[in-house]
Amino acid sequence: MSDTLIEDVADDRTLRHWTFTGAARVKIGSEAHKQMFCRMLLETHNPYKPAVLEWPALEPDALERLCSLPIWDIAVQTEGRASINVHTYAAQVSDPLLREAIRMDGDEEARHKRVLSKLIAAYGIEIAPEPAYPAPRDPEWAWMRTGYSECIDSFFAFGLFRSAQQSGYFPESLVETFEPVIQEEARHILFFANWVAWHRRTMPLWRRPWHALRVLAIWAVLIWERVAIAKGIDANGVVHDSNFLPANSSVIGEALNAREMIELCLAENERRMSGYDARLLRPKLVPALARLALRFMKSSRRPGTPP
Repeated sequence: MSDTLIEDVADDRTLRHWTFTGAARVKIGSEAHKQMFCRMLLETHNPYKPAVLEWPALEPDALERLCSLPIWDIAVQTEGRASINVHTYAAQVSDPLLREAIRMDGDEEARHKRVLSKLIAAYGIEIAPEPAYPAPRDPEWAWMRTGYSECIDSFFAFGLFRSAQQSGYFPESLVETFEPVIQEEARHILFFANWVAWHRRTMPLWRRPWHALRVLAIWAVLIWERVAIAKGIDANGVVHDSNFLPANSSVIGEALNAREMIELCLAENERRMSGYDARLLRPKLVPALARLALRFMKSSRRPGTPP
């Protein structure tokens, strides 16, 4: 494992640009499709070690902004639950290549939690005691819930992270430390979107209606959870000041309005996915809903700017 997130520009490019063998069309649900999305995740893995990361010293105002963000409890707990959910599902997968890829996904989720824990310790951020993370009783449900949840959260995280970078809300040194972690989430949702399509195509026809109902139920749960979090209540019923996007996007994002933020999320989602083989399916639902929302919003052109 490396001692830093990215040691070389060439290594960084390798993690963000990947092409499967050959140029032929890959049929969704085929063995080649499985090979492609599994190899993408495995071959773009960044072997950094959180324990040896050197967190940059922050100016007092930057440190205060970082510590005051109301996201750290939920962020740590989300990664903790994600890692156990993914690892539990991986343990029951019989296909060796698929099991290896999903296990690596879980390892990276656990590593994200360690990165957050190191950051919190380095900057003296206070968080609530962590709950236990029991193994899920229904591993496939937990794996799909984690994957769809990341498809939602990563889409908006891409835009917020870029907005924070552009506005200078976070120092560049801190942005550089976290950048590869954000890119790992892009790989995760790309892998998950292809797994979903492959899994659906390879299951018996009689199972597909039940699978579709489970997916709808997961989306209902995720929407309810995010409404609760927006009101300051997490998935475990604990009250937090977690109205992060509406309360803080104007500070982090140079007073971006809702339309501008959605446009930035769409652009960043495309940018982070663009380096990977075009034959891989991209997550579609959240970007599609974002584009639909833009149709009902006023133009983001500011007064005095040319049309």
